[in-house]
Amino acid sequence: MNHSNHNKNIVFLSTSLPRECGIATFTQDLLDEFTKLQGFNKPRIIAMNNNGNYRYTDQVMREINQHQLSDYIESARDINQSDTDLLVIQHEFGIYGGESGEYLLQFTEELQIPYVVIFHTVLTKPTPKQHEIITRLAEGSVKVVTMAQSTVEDLISVYHINAAKIAFIHHGVPFVQTSTRAELKLQYKFGERKILSTFGFLSPGKGIEYAIEAMSGVVKQHPDALYIIWGKTHPVVKQETGEVYRQKLTDLVHELDLVNNVLFVDKLLTQEEVIESLVMSDIYMTPYLGKEQAVSGTLAYGVGYGRVIISTPYRYAEEMLAGGRGLLAEFRDSASLEACILELLDSPAKVRDMEQRTQELGSTMMWSEVAKTYAAIFQDIIGLATPADRSVI
Repeated sequence: MNHSNHNKNIVFLSTSLPRECGIATFTQDLLDEFTKLQGFNKPRIIAMNNNGNYRYTDQVMREINQHQLSDYIESARDINQSDTDLLVIQHEFGIYGGESGEYLLQFTEELQIPYVVIFHTVLTKPTPKQHEIITRLAEGSVKVVTMAQSTVEDLISVYHINAAKIAFIHHGVPFVQTSTRAELKLQYKFGERKILSTFGFLSPGKGIEYAIEAMSGVVKQHPDALYIIWGKTHPVVKQETGEVYRQKLTDLVHELDLVNNVLFVDKLLTQEEVIESLVMSDIYMTPYLGKEQAVSGTLAYGVGYGRVIISTPYRYAEEMLAGGRGLLAEFRDSASLEACILELLDSPAKVRDMEQRTQELGSTMMWSEVAKTYAAIFQDIIGLATPADRSVI
């Protein structure tokens, strides 16, 4: 049979659901789209494990214990012997073992099939070890993917990666059919209140305290405004410091007398709840503290659903909210956030204009669109990587 005609086998090296991790969700969303595309068998996953006892589905072909170097080498040798056409590595420093996740390099060195690496974090000032890891992963790969235009430049100038090897592909956004904003507000019993929201795992870097302080000024002019903080505490944060941050925020709400204007929804949200929380929002906020953040999945979702966004000017927000797609407030500055919120609540016309601009970009970011871009790249690579002797299999 001619190799070029058979369905291609893609394997992801990644964390996997039900592990609570943004990258696991990202991989699952991409994998689900691939099952709908022509030319590919259902992709499988080599799951990175962190001592958790997860009940994986059968899409997980094997597991690697993050801190067990021999697991990496065995897995690579196994996959070399399998019918895998291409491996896709989801890269985030924290999910691999060794210093800054350097065990991953042992894996790629053993690997004899082509691999693509998707960089979820690109640092402008890496440590020498981080620099070495990114550079070597890129050297061995056939393609590197980044999800922000701003990081393409960094990959070239900081890490000296050949520009022809780099692909910029937006962070995907899942499509969920929902009721309208007004209907959802009624369904969730919020009536006609103006809703501001933030979703995602709660952790101190999110800067939620500044948004809460901003609300104390906002409610003087808009007493019905409601800020909803959706999501549970990040599993790693909870393990290390428990609910200290959430408690601090709750105390602040009481102190500022905002019990009727700030609501915590402390649970792991389903994808449907995440999207409903966005669709019912009048304003979506990411008051994050870190300037460096090159990609934010939650901000991508906000853009995908055409929400009006207020954010601090971390790198991804500056890029995504350019062209009148949102407002940027100063870092660690509740007065600045408050001014942005009031500017929008006082100007429905401005809100409508922003929603339209954001939606234009957002519609190109749905997973169904994004997956086609990945598929085209994967097909190209597999086509080039097919040696003549395999074509007669």
